[in-house]
Amino acid sequence: MATAVPIALLAFGGIAAVAIVVFALRLLPRTAFVVWAVVLFFVPLWVGVNISFYWAAITLLTVLLIIVNWSVVPLRAADAWVAAFVLVVVGLYGFGTVDLASLVASLLEWVIPYIWGRVVLARVTTEWITSTIAVVAIVAAALAVVEFLTSFNPFVLIPGSGVVYDTWSPLQERGGVLRAEGAWGHSIALGAALAMSSAFVVATRWRLFPKITGIVLIATATVFTFSRAGLLTLVLTLVLSTFLIVGVSTRFRVTVAVAGVIGTAIVIPVIDSVFGAAGDEAGGSADYRTDLLVLLEQVQLFGNPGDWHSLVSGDYYLGYFARSVDNALVLTLLRYGYVPTLLIMAAVVCAALMAVRRSTRSPAALAVVGQLPSLVVVALITQYSMFLWFCVGLAVTWARDAGTRSTTAEEAFLRDLGTASPPATTGPAPQVRQT
Repeated sequence: MATAVPIALLAFGGIAAVAIVVFALRLLPRTAFVVWAVVLFFVPLWVGVNISFYWAAITLLTVLLIIVNWSVVPLRAADAWVAAFVLVVVGLYGFGTVDLASLVASLLEWVIPYIWGRVVLARVTTEWITSTIAVVAIVAAALAVVEFLTSFNPFVLIPGSGVVYDTWSPLQERGGVLRAEGAWGHSIALGAALAMSSAFVVATRWRLFPKITGIVLIATATVFTFSRAGLLTLVLTLVLSTFLIVGVSTRFRVTVAVAGVIGTAIVIPVIDSVFGAAGDEAGGSADYRTDLLVLLEQVQLFGNPGDWHSLVSGDYYLGYFARSVDNALVLTLLRYGYVPTLLIMAAVVCAALMAVRRSTRSPAALAVVGQLPSLVVVALITQYSMFLWFCVGLAVTWARDAGTRSTTAEEAFLRDLGTASPPATTGPAPQVRQT
């Protein structure tokens, strides 16, 4: 009895603590989003729990935030593509042509972050999301620079799940130089995340100096990842964001262009030196990605091709690729088949198309566009996949709400004047002074 009472009290205290946290996340949506961004950038993937299957901390938090901040949002074409993908993949799992690991990965790493991106704007403004991601990314970039200069990554000291920790905690080198990876478990993931974040930094309403400083830090940290995909997508995202985001000043554009020229002159010799020292390792990495295309012969219309690891195709032993398929598109095709891949990639295309029109353009849409090249050269690993799919959902919602937000702002202004419509005038229209 004496033991049962303390256990009951502990259980009651735990339930009460969870209730308080849930209430706080509901009551303080802006704080909740800051917590989510901090966990995304600074809590490694190996921090999580096993409940039937592995749940990373960022996944658990995202599910919780979706529940406590749930809002009904107007459906878009991208939602139909994602829903169709889920239905097809669940059906294929029932028929045994998609394995449980692939099903779980698609739901936890793609669909859940996508839903979070779709509902978050119902509770948090675009300005808050933009500034939060920008600030957190700049801090992560600064820590990555320190990591490179000191050859010390504090995040690998954080304990976690055995298999996941063993897979993602070892630090990488290229040409004998440590590659910065922060809490992202891989330098490619950090480089891609910083590249996406650069669009949000450009979109902030900060003054010129802090904005340029943030861009320089992000660019420097991306260089220190020595990830070709990260560098390529950073340049693409920065160019698109600088010249397409509405409201960016001419001074900022000129400054970015000048800084880009100077930075390129400084960075190219450094990158050339590191990749030159890497020699066969860097060249082999590029050749490996080209060789992956042989796997397309194994892709089925629906579902996975079964045990392809022991097959030989031409001069290639396919078991060579069993450990890693560093191509998100090819890996998706292998796991789910042509039709499911078409469905889920259609949602990505919908988000990317939001960047075409000025009225629907957003940093999230430009971040997605900037990542399109990486989908054929890297896999969606660690938090990178979650951040990308969050941006896909956010881009779709941002575009849908663009007109609504402007109309709401006008109505609020008119309400402040004490009327629901523009005041009628009985005389001639007043002259507006031109400036």
